This record gives sequence, structure tokens and C-alpha cells, in this order.
Amino acid sequence: MPSCPIRDTEGRSAQQLHCWLVAVFLLLTVPAWGAGSHRNRSSHPAPADPGYVLALGIANRFLYAWQMGDLETGMVLLSDPVRHSQNPEKLERFFAAGSSRSYEIARGKGNRGRYSFPVVLVTSPGSQVRRRTSEIIVVNTGKDDWVVDKLP
Repeated sequence: MPSCPIRDTEGRSAQQLHCWLVAVFLLLTVPAWGAGSHRNRSSHPAPADPGYVLALGIANRFLYAWQMGDLETGMVLLSDPVRHSQNPEKLERFFAAGSSRSYEIARGKGNRGRYSFPVVLVTSPGSQVRRRTSEIIVVNTGKDDWVVDKLP
């Protein structure tokens, strides 16, 4: 290594110090380079149907209406067959605002015009937290008009 006229207090040349710093930098950043090269790949391909986004939005709006105890909005988002097959009192109890509520929606599956989304309804009556696993089915009734066709 060629000598350098500039020396630190221990007699090392500036070039040696520079090489040492570069080596330390590379050793510290190599793990980060490898982490970026591995993408999380899902076994489920992204749906090709743009209606998937609309269906997911309706599922989210419906569950938000449930969370807020908004019976009116929830009823508007139900399909006619579901609305007519359900006992009105049962629907009111389903939407009745009670204790704290929340929900989780997982990746949907299906095809053009019909999607099912796994959901978890989370409630906390008192000091306990309850999780109920279910699914919500959303269907296209025409002209990008999506409705809930199965209650969670």
C-alpha cells in the first residue's frame, strides 16, 4: 500500500483509515442488501377483476356500519334476498350498538361478480374480548353495484 503523508495519532495513514471505514460500512450494510432482494410472495395471485376492489369496499362499508351500529346503512348494503329472508328483529340486534366492536377482513377469493372475504368480528363485552370468525359474501348486481349477499 502506498504511504500517505497524512497520519493519525497512532501512525496510520489516512488511506488505511479510509479502507478500514469502507470495510466496516460494507459489513454493516450487506445484510440490508440481502433483505431487500427477497420479496414476500403470496401464494394467492392478485385478482384480475377490478370489481374485487369494489367488492372489498362494500364489505368494509358494511362491517363499518356494523361497528358503528348503523342499521340504515347496513340495510342499504344488503341484497334483496338477504334483506327479505332475515328476521327484522335479528337484523336490529346484529347492528345494535353495544360494547366496543371492531373487525378484521382477510384477502378475498372468488371470481368476477362474487367474492367471499374471511372476517373476524371482535367485541369486548365487559372486560373480555371475543373473536368470532365468519365470512361475508359480496355480489355484483349489475353496473358495478355491489351488495352483501351473506351476513357474517
